[in-house]
Amino acid sequence: MATKDQDAHAKPVNLRIRDDILVLIDRAAKIRGKTRSDFMIDAAYRAAEDALLDHTFVKVDADNYQHYLDTLDRPASGEGFARLMNAPKPWQD
Repeated sequence: MATKDQDAHAKPVNLRIRDDILVLIDRAAKIRGKTRSDFMIDAAYRAAEDALLDHTFVKVDADNYQHYLDTLDRPASGEGFARLMNAPKPWQD
């Protein structure tokens, strides 16, 4: 994620975290093979991207918007859909 050049300009961040949360973060970081800092930075980065993307405004003309709505209203179909619906369900015997 960060390069050595970016690390040279990195700023410290201080957080107060409960012990139980810190233990959870450390366990997850270890599973991913990351340091606590790298794990937390990656998680915060993804959360920030998601928050910004959730508030992205897309402007389209009336015809394209209607096409979008019509597409959503069409029943699902096709070979891929049929295969998905006929696939074994892991929760069924």
